Amino acid sequence: MEIREIIGVGKRFVIGMVHCLPLPGTVGYGGDCEKIYAQAVQDAKTLEECGVDAVIVENMGDGPFAVKMDPAQTVALTVATDRVRHAVKIPVGVDAAFCDYEASLSIAYATGCQFVRIPVFVDTVEFYGGIITPCARDCMTFRKNLHAEHIMVLGDVQVKHTNMLLPHVTIEKSAKNAADCFADAIIVTGSAIGEATPIEMIERAKKVVKIPVIAGSGVNAQNIDEQLHIADGAIIGSSLKEGGILSNPISAKLVKEVLAGLHK
Repeated sequence: MEIREIIGVGKRFVIGMVHCLPLPGTVGYGGDCEKIYAQAVQDAKTLEECGVDAVIVENMGDGPFAVKMDPAQTVALTVATDRVRHAVKIPVGVDAAFCDYEASLSIAYATGCQFVRIPVFVDTVEFYGGIITPCARDCMTFRKNLHAEHIMVLGDVQVKHTNMLLPHVTIEKSAKNAADCFADAIIVTGSAIGEATPIEMIERAKKVVKIPVIAGSGVNAQNIDEQLHIADGAIIGSSLKEGGILSNPISAKLVKEVLAGLHK
């Protein structure tokens, strides 16, 4: 199925995260690329078999993050993404963390993926690595020049693990800016991985945009139905891992429990 048939207003879709183990060139790299690729493929297959609508491949194990990935990371994430895309039939996306829009779009284009996640799209934020400025214009221009307009851009607003440098900017303003910059959907998150996205923030974003609004953190078996009563979809990762430990493989049991909580 095409991703644009899945990500839509009122669709109540679920996107599962494929968190890669630390990639080459990063502090936690364990020296075995095949292990990284094998776990990514198995996680994607488990998510597909349990019924999620799509998956995102992300270099989540690569902390401490820089804004851009280095060449070794980029190549390894490309290989992992390509193997995942050929292992499953559901749509596959890319998130080159922390906010490498060039890598995300290039990998997606080269491997035949259908969407990307861009964490710092329209906001100016600070994180432990410094200040990150918005990339919306450069991102959308790069997509145009790549002739990749078919690849959906999911842009975070006031993304988790960061602080707004301009705290007077409201979630409404960030959401409207993202829509005005041609994001195909926006992602609203809690403050950190596993922290539930406040319902109020989802509601406020929904009131000012016509594009899909996605809950991007803390969705679990207990709150998924409530979250997707307001949000159009959810991106889920940590609640699908035993103990919430991101390096653990996806648990089929936990995926089924989470999806069972969604009453479509």
